[in-house]
Amino acid sequence: MNPSRSCCDWLCDVSPERKRCNAKEYSLMKAQEFIGVIPPLMSSFTPSGDIYEAGIREIVRFTLPHVNGYYPIGTYGCGPFMSVTERKRMLDIILDEVNGKIPVVAHVGAAGTNPMIDLAKHAKAAGAAGVGAISPYYAPNLPEENLYRHFASLFDAVNDEEFPVFVYNNKHYSQNTITPNVLTRLAEYGLRGCKDSSFDLVNFFLFQDAVADYPDFNLIVGTEAIFMGAFDAGATGMVCGMGNIFPEILAKMYTAYLTGKREQAMEIQRLILRIRAITKLGPTVPIMHAILQMRGIDAGHSRSPFIDIDEGTKTTVQQKLQELGLVE
Repeated sequence: MNPSRSCCDWLCDVSPERKRCNAKEYSLMKAQEFIGVIPPLMSSFTPSGDIYEAGIREIVRFTLPHVNGYYPIGTYGCGPFMSVTERKRMLDIILDEVNGKIPVVAHVGAAGTNPMIDLAKHAKAAGAAGVGAISPYYAPNLPEENLYRHFASLFDAVNDEEFPVFVYNNKHYSQNTITPNVLTRLAEYGLRGCKDSSFDLVNFFLFQDAVADYPDFNLIVGTEAIFMGAFDAGATGMVCGMGNIFPEILAKMYTAYLTGKREQAMEIQRLILRIRAITKLGPTVPIMHAILQMRGIDAGHSRSPFIDIDEGTKTTVQQKLQELGLVE
């Protein structure tokens, strides 16, 4: 990147157009339509931990012009910190604010199979475009057969051609890895989507091989950190936490890639890695809430066990973002 130019000036070089179909409302969607820039939408709470509806709506309004879909109520959305009832209410607010403009695939993963199915049935009835689920957590290293039956139960409960189920591979948080063998078995059963957050391009290729017989299977990457490599490998979308705080940057990288401007896309990829390092100066979710506040967004707070970052960390984060020309 040319150091004489600010990041904001440089990013304006890329067309803001995005690959999106606005011809229909996204209450019905096939798996392969969930593409592009997909933030795992952050949730919003009051200082006392209650759901903050105004904050949720403001985050949606801030990000919506730049993104292609949402994957809410997972890691960034503090899903595991909420009751089933709260997760349903959070989704209802998001769906109401989005109003069918882009697809919302609700994360319904839970420690047990039954609450996952309950959340999935609610998501389908409420108007989500699909559901996704991480492997069950708090039961590490389950045999493959357990994982297969767990996800097959979810598929049986809600899947149809225009309400896809996505499995979510994230060993770091679940301690249960979806293997290529399990993915093949689930694809044979009818599954048509997977979000891979392994941060491992070798694994991504193995997943592609596992579903090679299913051309309508949608394999998306669960991070912006390896966007270029994953899309070169065949990814169609990225579930990107940074899409909550700098959605316009992710959109410009995606557009540059689609239009063959690889050098620009790669430079944005490097910028994104610098921003990611700043978001890792403490717990990422509270830092992102603070960054949204810096950008003038009333994003509310994270929920306990997260706490707001201290003033020293906030100052450091702001200074480093100022050096990149991203906040005032």
